[in-house]
Amino acid sequence: MANESTLSIKLITMDRAAACTVFTRSDGKEARFPLDTSMFEDTSVVARLDFTPAYGALLATTLTGDQVLFELPLEGAGDQLGGRLVVYLDQNQWSLLSNADRGSAKSSEADRAAARKLREWVDQRRIVLPASAGHYFETSKRFSTEKRYALGLTILQYSRGWQMRDPLQVRRNELHDAFSHRMNRCASLRSAPVITLDPDALFSPTRRTTPDGPPRFQSGFTFQYEALLAASVSIDSMLDTQQVEPGPDTGWTALSQRFSDWLDGLEQDAQQKRRAIDIHLLKDLQEELAEEAAAADVPKELFGEWGFKGLVRAIGGSRALGLFREMLHSRHLNKGTKWRPNDLTDMVYLSCAAGYADFVICEKHMRDPLQHGLKRTGLSTQIYRHLAVAVEAIEAALETPPVPGETVS
Repeated sequence: MANESTLSIKLITMDRAAACTVFTRSDGKEARFPLDTSMFEDTSVVARLDFTPAYGALLATTLTGDQVLFELPLEGAGDQLGGRLVVYLDQNQWSLLSNADRGSAKSSEADRAAARKLREWVDQRRIVLPASAGHYFETSKRFSTEKRYALGLTILQYSRGWQMRDPLQVRRNELHDAFSHRMNRCASLRSAPVITLDPDALFSPTRRTTPDGPPRFQSGFTFQYEALLAASVSIDSMLDTQQVEPGPDTGWTALSQRFSDWLDGLEQDAQQKRRAIDIHLLKDLQEELAEEAAAADVPKELFGEWGFKGLVRAIGGSRALGLFREMLHSRHLNKGTKWRPNDLTDMVYLSCAAGYADFVICEKHMRDPLQHGLKRTGLSTQIYRHLAVAVEAIEAALETPPVPGETVS
């Protein structure tokens, strides 16, 4: 007879059809508890969740039999990337990958071969393809339920739980840490990883009201509960059959167009216009600048002394925010620029990705200002337009031995 003290839970299963939660012990014995069926909304396609504590993995099975495997964060494990390359796909590239992965007639053989290689590298734990809140938003607002499900499934299956931290939080962290460095308070740096498995990293706390805290468990279980909940909600919300309506027009596109048109009419050189763009950006960031300066305990007098140049230096020296600034410069300085409603979303997410990923694949109208910004900031992220071409470059990087002492972004 097994020693009770050595037994452990090997598998936890939530079965929608059987309406029960099953705890499977290391000796094979099971305990079944009734499951409140209201946990699954009518629009949910999740049929079953399997969690293995020992391996830190969650497997979700849908009503049609498709499966999604998520890696889960391990408390106190630190960096779980393990040297894997980070490849960020813009939304249009996820659509292309989804078509290629399913052998759609819309995809080329080169794209299908690229999809197979990406899947192989993900499975081999050589690369990660992080999802972002932008991907969730763009996918959930598609009109066709069938296409929305196919695209969401692709993103979930390839990302495997890896996500890019909300760019709005990343820029706040960057400003906070820039101020802390300026104050020589390195011990107060946030040091939150941008490409991560952390629970709820997709959305900044500033985007939501603070929910009730998780149930109180004995030591060690609260983190696991949060990780499981976040992963389950991510899968369920991405595949939900109910379309999410696009949000209201914020007016940002029209404001940017007026500002670009105004700059086009000025008889000033590029440097003078850059200053005007920086003033425009500082006005847009004034709330974040003030709040993060306060969080970093910067005295008001000193904050005032830093002035315009000091704040621009803090922004320009940050990876994501610095690239966003350079993209703004590039687009506003380009005479005749036409702003589109999705440009702000693209710029915010792509600048964050290019600041912390190894490869970014996106459309030409964003690739060009992004590449220009990378040159000016000295970052080495590789930017591509075409999936197949990017995969060739990724393969070359995977085959190149790492330089001794070199850190992976």
